[in-house]
Amino acid sequence: MDNNQDKRKLIEDIINGMLDWVRVVDKDNRVIFINKAMAEGLKDFKMDQLCYKLLGRDTPCENCISREAIFRGSSHMKQEIINGKIFSVMSSPVKNESGEIVAAVEVLRDITELQLLQEKVMEQNKKLMDDLSIAKKLQCSLLPKALPEDKVRFSFFYHPCEDLGGDFLDIFEIDKDHVGIYIADVSGHGVPASMLTVFLRSAIDRKNLSPSSALTKLYKDFNSSNFDHEVYITVFYAIIDLRNYKIKYSNAGHNISPVLFNPSDAERFELLRIPGIPISNWLEKPVYTDNEISLEKFDRVFFCTDGIIELKNKKGEQFGEDRLRNVIFNDKSDPNSTLAKIIDEATKFAEIDDFQMISDDITMALIEIKE
Repeated sequence: MDNNQDKRKLIEDIINGMLDWVRVVDKDNRVIFINKAMAEGLKDFKMDQLCYKLLGRDTPCENCISREAIFRGSSHMKQEIINGKIFSVMSSPVKNESGEIVAAVEVLRDITELQLLQEKVMEQNKKLMDDLSIAKKLQCSLLPKALPEDKVRFSFFYHPCEDLGGDFLDIFEIDKDHVGIYIADVSGHGVPASMLTVFLRSAIDRKNLSPSSALTKLYKDFNSSNFDHEVYITVFYAIIDLRNYKIKYSNAGHNISPVLFNPSDAERFELLRIPGIPISNWLEKPVYTDNEISLEKFDRVFFCTDGIIELKNKKGEQFGEDRLRNVIFNDKSDPNSTLAKIIDEATKFAEIDDFQMISDDITMALIEIKE
């Protein structure tokens, strides 16, 4: 008997040492035990008092989880507001030695500060999402709008894997005889990467008719901006001469070479391959060079980043350059329809409904010489 009393005393001491409120409610809704923390928190309490009256209420709770615990024999949880504080309440059945449920034990934890903190986090998260939405609109507003289509037609597809992307492209009129186009892939994703795309858009020399000179200036401007050593941008930049029907291009580390081809001539195919270091602070004086190729009527030039090529199916196979080229070489429709065909083939290959499920940015552009 003394041993049982010692055990009971030890259990009561443990429960009374808890910071959480603990009480036991019998089948008649009367409080038959209350720990020290709850007694001090409520102050004016009486043993055998109805459980809801102990909380300062005149009627039973609509969602009485202790009643549920007693009659269903399982634990239940809810939140309650007591004296202006928010509590998480867990009620579990209490059984006697015969296994009969005779009461319910409630553990009430004060989560007021946690709840307020959660609300602040949600508020800050909403503000962040609003800011990201504005930033995404800004980034999208920097994408190419339109070009005079008397001599060229173009289409592009841009899809960031996050709200803000690290890929970027621009197509613009330099003067009445020249069109510039560049495609870029920035290290990383999200906000830091998007800021680099904004830098690229604002810093690249849109009047210089030498792509290599424009990239050299861009490299110098990048190094003057004190970016981290780990940050870099790969850029392929081309200028189309519409008077003399030539394309001049240079490369700053972009690993996917654009393709020059003609849907009407199976023999007309060339990779616009040329070396060059990414826009970074890795070297003091990088060397960029120009290459030039003559254009013919209905020639097309396809630009992309590695996202579409590295898109994988469930077997781990990549969409790859062969599948990509098979589409662009055999589809003779307008550039917009050709890119739509690529998107359709890629989503079927990867067995996805749309590009929302991919883990990399996907950017493509297709230019066609009309005359």
